[in-house]
Amino acid sequence: MRIHLITPAKPGSRAGNRATAVRWARHLRALGHRVTIATNYGGEAADAMIALHAWRSADAIEQFAKDYPDRPLIVALTGTDIHRFQFSHPFPTRRSMALADGLITLHDQVAAHIPARYRKKIFVVHQSARPLARRPNPPVSRFEVCVIGHLRAEKDPLRAAHAARRLPASSRIRVTQLGQAIGPDWARAAKAEAARNPRYRWRGEVSRARVRETMRTSHVMVISSAMEGGANVVSEAAVAGLPVIASRIPGNVGLLGHDYPGYFPVKNTQALARLLRRAEEKPGFLARLRRAVAARAKLFRAPRERRMLEAALGRAVNAAKARSGSVPAHRSARRHARSASRERNRRP
Repeated sequence: MRIHLITPAKPGSRAGNRATAVRWARHLRALGHRVTIATNYGGEAADAMIALHAWRSADAIEQFAKDYPDRPLIVALTGTDIHRFQFSHPFPTRRSMALADGLITLHDQVAAHIPARYRKKIFVVHQSARPLARRPNPPVSRFEVCVIGHLRAEKDPLRAAHAARRLPASSRIRVTQLGQAIGPDWARAAKAEAARNPRYRWRGEVSRARVRETMRTSHVMVISSAMEGGANVVSEAAVAGLPVIASRIPGNVGLLGHDYPGYFPVKNTQALARLLRRAEEKPGFLARLRRAVAARAKLFRAPRERRMLEAALGRAVNAAKARSGSVPAHRSARRHARSASRERNRRP
């Protein structure tokens, strides 16, 4: 099949959407498909479309549905689609859901957060990660905590730094943050925090090799997000055997499981500080976290992601066939238009 894969992240970007698109393209090509990655859609011929981000890719989704109403269309829902844009921009976001033959989600806790009429379209595809090339080797003299991801409001990025300030003087914890600041305000905030907090360092955007080396030399990773669609760094930590301390949000619970022992309430600095101190001082607790992430690692292997992506595409193909059947293309297009019109008239 000729597949047009849409991502709002431009070539060269280290944004999660771009990394996902590149990885999925690699899987699909291995399955024998011809894949084009683009940030928009100009009417190019394709047998199917996979679009990351229901809101940001809404124009491409609508155009493909209009041009090829009988061909499979998959929309991958992001965290901001699920928790923000379907409410702040309900028509384009939910119209994308309505037009899709399949909705890919990156974890299994999404169904409760989208309209019931779209839940049957969901197909979970866990993001895969490569194991570390070398075994973890954190230092003995310090307790290294890493925070990996772009600095933006959804990530609540400075929570670990704030928690580190509340630790006793005897603590050996040091927080290293990697990721680009999205906007000058976050850059100023990170620099100011580093200037007054001797436990915190911000390294900015670094190479992939540097990220993996930081993970290898860390004792624990903190994922403090207030909103996530399913962070790939969770997959990477699990495959690397790196313990995670995470905010209790659907995007983290959907990847780590309900019974994972390392959760803290969203934006609760004191609760995070307690967990960090416990991980530092209680080897048994740190080992428990390590066993818990290791138990999830099988979800994030590349062959499994490829199988899940192939199954999602197959189901979308079948859904498109069932939807269009023997109906002429112009009638199928009108049916798509009616679906979008109904979505416009629904209130969130």
